Amino acid sequence: MSRPKKVTDAEILDAIERVVVKHGASSLSIDAVAQEAGISKSRVVYDYKSKTALLEALIDRQFERDTARIQSLLVECADTPHPELFARIKMAERALDATERAVAMAITSSMSSEESLRQRMLKWIERDLFAMDNGAKPEAARMAYFAFIGFNCNEWFGLVQRSDEERLPFLEQIRNMYIGYPESHPATTPNSQKG
Repeated sequence: MSRPKKVTDAEILDAIERVVVKHGASSLSIDAVAQEAGISKSRVVYDYKSKTALLEALIDRQFERDTARIQSLLVECADTPHPELFARIKMAERALDATERAVAMAITSSMSSEESLRQRMLKWIERDLFAMDNGAKPEAARMAYFAFIGFNCNEWFGLVQRSDEERLPFLEQIRNMYIGYPESHPATTPNSQKG
């Protein structure tokens, strides 16, 4: 009698990603992941009770990867006008690979029907917006951040394919948007006006 194949959590996450890359989010299932990993369905069910749990694991993994990248880029961007913003923009200088694009599509296509996925993504965005607000020009940082997110979404969804020669100058324009944006001034209230 053969022993059950032992796999790590990382290997199961790799199998989830491979299923999404090969077949798309609609084909993601516990059975498909078990088959891709070469393990029993019960082993996958032990850690991931549903398709939603598989997608949550993808979000969490991507969140961890992006957080690690941002942390390393913060060191590189420490002398910029807004390290948090500039680190995220720097991260976009590298084109997405097929796995990253497939994961983005899988998560996005599932968010409309899965509230838990939407909530996870909201936490991700809230974290980023908090980072944008902790700088000298929070309004400018938010504007540049949303310009950057719009730029990224087009690439994530495969709507626009940019070469490095196109991508890098565009990202530089987003940086310049932040740099050139005027400082915010507090709104004037009736009590603060001279009479």
